Amino acid sequence: MPLAMGRPAICPCGFVALWTGEVQGDQNSQQVADWYTLSHLVHGLLFYAVARAALPCAPVAARLLAALVMEGAWEVLENTPMVIDRYRAATLAFGYSGDSVLNSMSDIGAMALGFWAAVRLSWRESIVLAAALELVSLVAIRDNLTLNVLMLVHPVEVVRAWQAG
Repeated sequence: MPLAMGRPAICPCGFVALWTGEVQGDQNSQQVADWYTLSHLVHGLLFYAVARAALPCAPVAARLLAALVMEGAWEVLENTPMVIDRYRAATLAFGYSGDSVLNSMSDIGAMALGFWAAVRLSWRESIVLAAALELVSLVAIRDNLTLNVLMLVHPVEVVRAWQAG
């Protein structure tokens, strides 16, 4: 679907890297992993909790399938012009142009890894892991899943100013 939406298969820069750490750089959301990969790990922890509550009698494989559908739907929605424009207007992602297909597939893989961790961890350990991932992102790039959702849904100028440094 992302290719059909006009998304590039790999970074338009022409090469594949395992990591890019420059949030405002042209390779962010284009390579295998970036700081926002941590948010997709948190998606996995959260989607496991949602799937477990919504499908209490279902096997783990069915819950994983539900989580994969949720994450895939998000990846499609995230790369629509409407959401890309919203990111540009409401967050610090001024030059954001959407994800490469490689990055979207890697984000889905990160969610699955977070889901897998949640299967093996207690709910308390999952909460600690999610909080740690959110704090690492917050300290490293002044952004995380929580702030990303807040700024997309209801931008707060104080937060935007703080994120800008």
